[in-house]
Amino acid sequence: MERIGLCFLDRPDLQRCLHLVKTAEERGFDSAWVCETRLARDAISVLGAFAAVTKRIKLGSGIINSWTRVAPLTAMTFATLDELAPGRTMLGLGAYWDPLAWKQGVERRKPLTQMREYVEVVRRLLALERFTFEGELVSVRDIQLDLSHGAERTPKQVPIFIGATGEKMLELAGEVADGALLNGITDVDYTRRAVEHVAIGARRAGRDPAEVELPQLVNVSMDADGQRARDHARRLITMYLGQQPHIARASGLDEARLREINESLGGWPPSPGGVERAMRLVDDSVVERLYVVGTPDECKRAVWRYVDAGATYPVLVPSSTNYEEIVDAFAPA
Repeated sequence: MERIGLCFLDRPDLQRCLHLVKTAEERGFDSAWVCETRLARDAISVLGAFAAVTKRIKLGSGIINSWTRVAPLTAMTFATLDELAPGRTMLGLGAYWDPLAWKQGVERRKPLTQMREYVEVVRRLLALERFTFEGELVSVRDIQLDLSHGAERTPKQVPIFIGATGEKMLELAGEVADGALLNGITDVDYTRRAVEHVAIGARRAGRDPAEVELPQLVNVSMDADGQRARDHARRLITMYLGQQPHIARASGLDEARLREINESLGGWPPSPGGVERAMRLVDDSVVERLYVVGTPDECKRAVWRYVDAGATYPVLVPSSTNYEEIVDAFAPA
C-alpha cells in the first residue's frame, strides 16, 4: 500500500502521540490527521506540536467543525500551521452534530449553504484576497489575511477536505473541495455510494472526479486474539450507534435495532450500565461490517476493502491501545 494515513482521536496521551507521529513519518506514512471529538481535545494544538517534530508527513484536521470557529479564524489558523509546516497542512471541515452543538448554544441550520459559503471564504482568504462576502450564513467585510510580520505574501496552498457523511454533503465536496474525508465506522457499500455522490458533485461543477481525493477513515481494533479485538471494537461501535446514529444509517443498519440500542443506552450521555446493556445488541457481524478488526493478518486483508471500493487511501483510526503495533503492521516502508 503506497499511501496510508494515521488519525488521532482523543487518545493516547500527547507525549505518546508525538512519538507515534514521528514513528509514522519514519515508517513511510503519507499523512497524520487529528480529530476534534466531543469536547475532549482540540485539533489545532496537536497539529502545531506535530508540525514541530516532523519534516515530511502531511498534517490535517480530521475534522474541525465549521460552526464554533468563524471562517477568518480558521483561515488564519491554517495559514499559521502552514508557516510551521510549509506545504504539508490540510484543512478538514465538518458540519458538526447535535446534541453537542446545541449544548454549546450553536444553532445549526442549512448546513449545506453554510459549508459552501464557509469554504469559499476560507479559500479566498488563504489566497490572500481582500474582499467582502455577504452570504446567508457566512459574512465578511473588507477583509484579508495580514500574515505574520515579515512573512512572504504568497497564497497559502492548503487543500480543503469536507468530512461528509450524507449524500448532499458528499456532492458538495465534489463541487467545491479538494477532497472528501470519508467517515469511519461505515461499511464498504457506503464507500461505494459515497464515491458515486462525490463524482456527481464534481461533474456538476465541471470537474474531473479523479481530481477529488477520497481518503477514508478506517477504524482498527487489532489483537493476536481476534475475538478480543472484536469485543474491544464493540464498545466504541455501540457508543457511536447511540451518539451519532446518522453514521449507522449511512451503512443501512436497521432502524428498529438502532432505536433499541439507544433505549438500552438510556440516552446520551449513557445511563449507568447503559453501554454494557446496549453492547449485547451489537453482534460480531455488525462489528466486522463497520470496522477493520481481528488479528494483524485479518486487519491487513480487511483494510483493502475500502480501497477496492474507491477510496484513495485508508486513514487508520486505532481504537485498540497497541498503537505502535498497528503502525508497524501497516507501514509502507
